Amino acid sequence: MEDLHPARRTFLFWSRAGILPLALLSMFSFAALAQQPAATARPPTPVSVVEIKPENTPATFEFTGKTASSRQVEINARVEGYLDKIAYEEGSLVKAGQLLFQLDPKQFQASLDSAKANLAQQEALLTRARQTLARVKPLAKQNAVSQQDLDNATANVLASEAQVQAAKASVEQARLNLGYTTIRSPLSGLSSSASYREGALIRSGGSGSQLTTIVQIDPMWVNFGLGENEVLKIRAQQAAGQLNRPGLNKIQVELILADGSAYPQKGQITFVDPVINAQTGTYNVRAVVPNPDNQLSPGQFVRVQLKGAVRPNAIMVPQVAVMQGPNGKFVFVVGPDDTAQPKPIQVGDWYGDQWIVNSGLQAGDRVVVDGAARLQPGAPVQIRPAAPPPAPESAKVPSATPLKP
Repeated sequence: MEDLHPARRTFLFWSRAGILPLALLSMFSFAALAQQPAATARPPTPVSVVEIKPENTPATFEFTGKTASSRQVEINARVEGYLDKIAYEEGSLVKAGQLLFQLDPKQFQASLDSAKANLAQQEALLTRARQTLARVKPLAKQNAVSQQDLDNATANVLASEAQVQAAKASVEQARLNLGYTTIRSPLSGLSSSASYREGALIRSGGSGSQLTTIVQIDPMWVNFGLGENEVLKIRAQQAAGQLNRPGLNKIQVELILADGSAYPQKGQITFVDPVINAQTGTYNVRAVVPNPDNQLSPGQFVRVQLKGAVRPNAIMVPQVAVMQGPNGKFVFVVGPDDTAQPKPIQVGDWYGDQWIVNSGLQAGDRVVVDGAARLQPGAPVQIRPAAPPPAPESAKVPSATPLKP
């Protein structure tokens, strides 16, 4: 091998070491890559966008409430007597003035008759006293009788007149007691069960006198609590100009029943407790709602929606456009160069299926709605027309506004 040419010795060395084939292969590979065309750029991602247009938006606040009777009356006996008749159907709706109970009236009728007889007797005594005074007066002028006789005749007339007045009062009291044996409903409402059966002795006054209870259900009260945090939030939004709230008498109260249906009647707030409830940490609020068809009953749980407030120039984006990142919520915004860039936002309440954006967006921004999940920062996009909204269904019940987050 010493006799070989130096170049040939080098070639044989690299060949035996196995390095020469690898070097040649690398040379051919780089040559092939150099002859290939450059890689094509990533195609734009098709997306649909919505352009931000601030507008005045109704604000709805929702709470959990409970219905209650607007008036509840305990029916008590005012006189003592035996129960003759239960004149209503227990648990039914009774009208004002309807007969509920009848007590035995015989003893009270007898008392009335006795009082009338006493009145007639006292009126007769008054007549005689007046006649006596009429005879004594001319005699007294002629000094035929003493002044004492005149004074006595005058006093007898005054005493008889007082006795007549007392007898008239006794007659009136006896008449009232007789009337109290007929017990009628003082209002229209639902009746509870009777506490006693026919033939029972009913006492007047005390716990033994209660016969039943009538609850008025038209109108109906709805009680709910307004949390302290909610009040502070509303005040802050008003101060920042993000919320315009009307007067208390202009706030409209709407109810959502347990099955999700909307109650047809609208109500108004009539009372707001100025003091926070120490047990619940809320302001007690009461609304009055008409209930002409008796659809509501006391004790029902309902969702109370307060409407009438307005958010001026509110910015809203669909829920599907908002994504959650490690630093909070964000949306993709399409820039003038048709590339998508993430933009952090601060969201507030719900309005339908949209978020109300408190900060992060402005008028004219193009927010990606459909296709945002496939985007990366700086990715090119191709804006496609948004799908038309579905045709309204006349028979479909409108969905309630979702709960605020």
